Amino acid sequence: MATLIITEKSSQAKDLRAALGDRYGRILPAEGHLLRLAEPDEVNPDWKRWSPTLLKPDGLYPTRPDSGGNKTAKLAAIKAALKGCDQVILATDCDREGQLIGQEILEHLGFRGRVQRALFTAQDPKTIRDAFAKLKPNTELRPLYEAAVARQQADQIFNLSLTRTATKTLLAPGTRGVIGIGRVKTPTLSIVCLRELEIRNFKPEDYFEVVATATAAGGSFLMRHAPPPKDRIKDRARAEAIARAADGHGGPLSVTVEDRRQAPPKLYDLPALQKTCGQRWGWTADRTLEVAQELYDGEGKKLITYPRAEARYLSENQIADVPAITGALTRLRGFAHLDISRPVIRRGKSGHFCDKALEGVSHHAIVPNVNVLDDLESRLNRLTDDEKRLYALICRSYLAAVMPDYEYRQTTVLMDVPVEGKPVVFRAVGRIPLKLGWKAAFGSAETDGKPDEKEEEQTLPPLADGEPARLSEPRVEAKRTQAPPRYNEGTLVDAMQNAWRFVEDPALRDRLKEAKGIGTPATRAEIIKGLRRQNLLGADGKWLVPTPAGLQLFETLRGAAPTLVDPGTTALWEMRLDEVVVGRADFRSVIDGIADEAGRLIGVLVGNRGPAVDLGVRGGPIRAGRGVGRRRSASPRATGTAPRRTRKAAVAIVGMDGEAPKTPRRSRKKAAPEVSDSISPVADTVPPAPAAPSSGARRKAPTDKMVAFARSLADRKGVELPDAVTQDFDSCRQFLDQHAR
Repeated sequence: MATLIITEKSSQAKDLRAALGDRYGRILPAEGHLLRLAEPDEVNPDWKRWSPTLLKPDGLYPTRPDSGGNKTAKLAAIKAALKGCDQVILATDCDREGQLIGQEILEHLGFRGRVQRALFTAQDPKTIRDAFAKLKPNTELRPLYEAAVARQQADQIFNLSLTRTATKTLLAPGTRGVIGIGRVKTPTLSIVCLRELEIRNFKPEDYFEVVATATAAGGSFLMRHAPPPKDRIKDRARAEAIARAADGHGGPLSVTVEDRRQAPPKLYDLPALQKTCGQRWGWTADRTLEVAQELYDGEGKKLITYPRAEARYLSENQIADVPAITGALTRLRGFAHLDISRPVIRRGKSGHFCDKALEGVSHHAIVPNVNVLDDLESRLNRLTDDEKRLYALICRSYLAAVMPDYEYRQTTVLMDVPVEGKPVVFRAVGRIPLKLGWKAAFGSAETDGKPDEKEEEQTLPPLADGEPARLSEPRVEAKRTQAPPRYNEGTLVDAMQNAWRFVEDPALRDRLKEAKGIGTPATRAEIIKGLRRQNLLGADGKWLVPTPAGLQLFETLRGAAPTLVDPGTTALWEMRLDEVVVGRADFRSVIDGIADEAGRLIGVLVGNRGPAVDLGVRGGPIRAGRGVGRRRSASPRATGTAPRRTRKAAVAIVGMDGEAPKTPRRSRKKAAPEVSDSISPVADTVPPAPAAPSSGARRKAPTDKMVAFARSLADRKGVELPDAVTQDFDSCRQFLDQHAR
């Protein structure tokens, strides 16, 4: 019986050939999606002209061969191979989109033979061989495929219909361009705009706290009167009256000593990893995914499990891997000081190993790959600096997860000071570490766990409950409330994942917590990039800010069709796709429901009489064209408009935003840096590769670290360093973006 194995990309096919040879059959790669959905005018010629119309065919949009890259040749090779095959094994990525990439080829070509599925979350030889030893009937993955079809079809209908409608009804007269609407994209713009308006409307308030020195038998320490936010002291005279009452006051101390413990943080999924890397190193969400992908499937690496993870748990059968992983990692110089001879296994949703938490989830947390530990050193020597420190971060997270709790002793000291006949509480807190536990894995590095106590801590002298003390040297400290920070890419990804925070209804909030937010771990970085390409978002240093056009579009949609900018609505749609995966909903009903909503919103936008949106480009209206809304495209102009619209330009402007396009990753040969023979806990202090340039960034001089990094890249690659790189921030970022990848 002849068998054909279909992989998602050429690098995957190469790894399978190395692991399997020809034992199972011929191996041929796709190139991401070899097929596209038909354009609206290919289904209905009347849809070629842009108008406020619901672009929903009677059935589903059919598929058509895509012509980008080597797609035509690869589809032809698979088609020819299928003629002599009785069986196909799909070995594409094991997520929703990977299932679609493989199965849509078989559906399009009408293959009727036996189909099996190989599922693996790492690409080392052992993992691949294990997956092929446990092949599943592809029929078991039918719900995952149908969810992907629902996502693809609904995005085509919703995004294209509303983009055309918004462009025809909201675009300011005398301007040209495309107003891109997307079920994920537009709510993401909303999140940034709401924060920007919150910052602009924020009115800082002055408040006061009182600090005094307390002297007891064992020594002196500071005590503070700092009421909670709702009771803050707004009147300086009141604060000064408290300070006068505290001066020289003596009385008994109330001393409470508690032994406390803190469990390690959750393991990383992709959004948590993107958030951490953005906060710590200034990486964009796309940069984090790029480095993680290289660690996952880069030549000679394969060091981590699947990076587009959507859960922060491991399955309970992975408990068996703990001794092997901890043993190998603690043999590295950077982790050799850690004692994990008796790993701590935490089960359930409050721990790290939980089967129930992974129900309906395609990918477990991102952890070191257990199957490459025999030659770990040689693989580490192939890593770039950024890859080394991201791998070190993932290793720390795993090691911390199986280490004991952090234990500490907290002393809380209170003293009442009578002011106008009422007691005012002064407070001091001290903490003594008893057992570092999991914190030893991170050293001085920050974690993404819950922050410790926010109040100031200090070393306290020996104190006993009820012993007397006296206050002296009181002073009033003036403080001011601060506006919330803007989002960077990492924190915006986190906000997209936690869309329930933007919903007031308690029942809906609870449901959204299970919906995993708007978009998917694999798409959120691409959504942000698309908003920047369309000139709806810009950058102020590392912070994301809405452009005037973006803010105007948000305000217009919020007034005319608030559903379009409501993250909760989009999160509910993602949850409906999840219901398809677990068999609780029919995929066609999901498509119909989203199409019905699109039709309603078209009517709302047509009846809108609010202000028009000015994208800032003057000229005649755009020509009606084909294909707006396809997901894969060349980059658009920085303004996000297309005065002379070709099909590809229109595609880039609008973009589909349900899933990131899956295309093969080109192998980039990089000069090998000087690397140590181990992963060091301080590896993440290497200067990061800066984020991609933005037309919205302020023009300023680059930092010293940026210039130093640029010089090292120029020396390593033998290229000339332009003068502008050392003088202009944007030029330096462009140089780094070009040569650091």
